[in-house]
Amino acid sequence: MTTAIDTDRPQASARSLHRRVGLSDLHVFPLAISGNVFGWTSDVMATNGVLDAYADAGGNFVDTADSYAAGRSEIMIGNWMRDRRNRPDMVVATKVGKSGDNPGLSARAVTASVHASLERLRTGYIDLLYLHIDDDTVPFEETLFAVDELIRAGKVRYFGGSDHTGNRLIEARIAAAQMGLAPMVALQNHYNLLHRTEYEGDLARVADRQGLGVMPRFALGSGFLTGKYRSRADIAKNERGAEAAKYFNRRGLRVLACLDRIAAAQQSSPGSIALAWLLSKPHVVAPVASASHPEQVADLVAAARVQLTRTQVAELDKVSA
Repeated sequence: MTTAIDTDRPQASARSLHRRVGLSDLHVFPLAISGNVFGWTSDVMATNGVLDAYADAGGNFVDTADSYAAGRSEIMIGNWMRDRRNRPDMVVATKVGKSGDNPGLSARAVTASVHASLERLRTGYIDLLYLHIDDDTVPFEETLFAVDELIRAGKVRYFGGSDHTGNRLIEARIAAAQMGLAPMVALQNHYNLLHRTEYEGDLARVADRQGLGVMPRFALGSGFLTGKYRSRADIAKNERGAEAAKYFNRRGLRVLACLDRIAAAQQSSPGSIALAWLLSKPHVVAPVASASHPEQVADLVAAARVQLTRTQVAELDKVSA
């Protein structure tokens, strides 16, 4: 079932749903649209359609990386913002560390990567910069100094981690405090109903203590939690089915059955319910999810308006434990 979104509602309605990213002054729609398929499975027309549908529904938070489609994702997002003249309305997050041109997190690589991203995105600043990897070949202080210089220069507003352990986040906060550098405000980590342990231990505790805004990636389990994979045949006929195959087991099917029941009660969809469950968790600001076609966007943004009951959250907690 697809949840209808009334795109004629006043924009203030969407703004009233915005959540603050950690201790920053960024306020975002509680669903970030991912650019990981832009320039890969989505061509220019599909990408523009997805971004238009997302913005029309009140979305303002776009997540990409310099390594997505070798930079083409950033180019397509930048061209879309230029053509729609909406850069001031959007919060743009990108990541550095994995690009082929500037790999790693040395000061030189971080600076060169950000400048390249700014050019591709056709913008003068990045709202939220993630360190896409934890590069243990480079002193953490070197990376933090490089990011701080970019922030002081106005080229980056805030930054966060994307592949860091709780201990490394603590180390970063201590180093920033000692050296007077900008602290992390956000964390992006693999987190969904079928992948909980990695985040819900040390990372959740650190996010709480540091006031980090959490943006779960792989929020829909590579599409499995949308209900699109109901059989092995469904997995076999989809080009991205192999990514969801690991969830096709008894536990995964039990979670999907629970999502179906709650979706029926909420007059919603399984994917919307899976995202709403994430939004019920402390410090989660905006799950990151992708759409290859404009018609897929409605179920994603609908999650922002789903109000799960305590019983429904508890049911999902239990079945996914």
